[in-house]
Amino acid sequence: MTLGFSTDRPDSWQACSACGNETIITDPRPRCGNCGGLLEVHHRAPDLTRDEVLRRFTERRGGRGAAAASGVWRFQEMVLPGVSDIVSHPEGNTPLLRRAAVERWSGVPGLALKHEGYNPTGSFKDRGMTVGVTQARRIGARAVGCASTGNTAASLAAYAAQAEIPALVLVPAEGVALGKLAQSLAYGARTLLVRGDFDDCLRLVEEASRELGVYLLNSINPFRIEGQKTIVLELLQQLGWEVPDWIVLPAGNLGNTSAFGKALHEAERWGLIDRQPRLAAVQAAGAAPFATSFAEQFRQRRKVKAETVATAIRIGDPASWDRAVRAIVETDGVVLAVSDDEILEAKAAVDAAGVGCEPASAASVAGARRLAREGAIQPGQSVVAILTGHVLKDPGILLEYHRERQPSPPGANRPIEIDARLSEVERVLKA
Repeated sequence: MTLGFSTDRPDSWQACSACGNETIITDPRPRCGNCGGLLEVHHRAPDLTRDEVLRRFTERRGGRGAAAASGVWRFQEMVLPGVSDIVSHPEGNTPLLRRAAVERWSGVPGLALKHEGYNPTGSFKDRGMTVGVTQARRIGARAVGCASTGNTAASLAAYAAQAEIPALVLVPAEGVALGKLAQSLAYGARTLLVRGDFDDCLRLVEEASRELGVYLLNSINPFRIEGQKTIVLELLQQLGWEVPDWIVLPAGNLGNTSAFGKALHEAERWGLIDRQPRLAAVQAAGAAPFATSFAEQFRQRRKVKAETVATAIRIGDPASWDRAVRAIVETDGVVLAVSDDEILEAKAAVDAAGVGCEPASAASVAGARRLAREGAIQPGQSVVAILTGHVLKDPGILLEYHRERQPSPPGANRPIEIDARLSEVERVLKA
């Protein structure tokens, strides 16, 4: 039995997630012209059996050329079929790690860590950006732009430089980690420091998209979502297409929550999996409008003034709200909030295991620990936690945690100053 179905549709098209209005695949707008809802990309299933599709994905793995070397374009039939002029670093191919120390700390035996910090610019954003910038070049965009707390800006700047398209990034003037800002500058993007927060930056860049013809590449861009879906597709491939019981991920602007739900829905519809795992979206307590709304059964959309050490998820008015709600509902998922102290303690545990991650990444591990303690994650269930960014993305908070915070927090590793004598080294070894 093949996956294809009779239709007069093209291979790919876009449709509004709110009203269903359809538009062509090359429409540059991220929002519906009828109702303003967010657009989604849809693909016609290929006339292949399940085994043929999986064999194609497997044969490309580790090969040469953009479609094979990339952990995104390996799944091209589910990402953006029919495109050959691909802008790829390559990206993806990130490891699925297991560390006994993290399992013990979290109380989740067998916990697997999908580490997206191994991407070229150090975060999962590269998966969406390879598709978004490929689409930008496909439609002849004059410039690309984004609002960012740092990681999106770094990724956009790198891929736009590769594609030789002018890039404009808007970041808050305060509160952006230097490691991320440095990348944006190094890759040549015009970097605007906005006196406001992320939500102000997003509002402004959306206006620039509408009025100035800048192609918007935030996660509300549907092609970004297509690339980010491959985090799920790749981890399923790494698990031999055996579905875990839980996937736990950090949640800020809710692009990944939306992408994960879409990936799982499509993988089940295409017959690649026979069930969906439960999604757990974890927010920082100081930036948790989605968690608050979940506790109210999503009766209303919430906004907050975001404040958290986890800068990558310091977002008070998430843009991908409706799509994320659908993802949580369809997967019988949960949304929770963890404190900054929990996030930093989880980060210290991940770092000390030799893995390392940025603060926002650790929200997923802190969330898994909470869910296990509360009995939502049950003994024997398989769990994958997503680490979204590299340990060096936010070195400032890392050094402050280990060197300066008083009293010394759990997991702090204080540096020790000594005189230049061997006896001093021996003293430390004996301590």
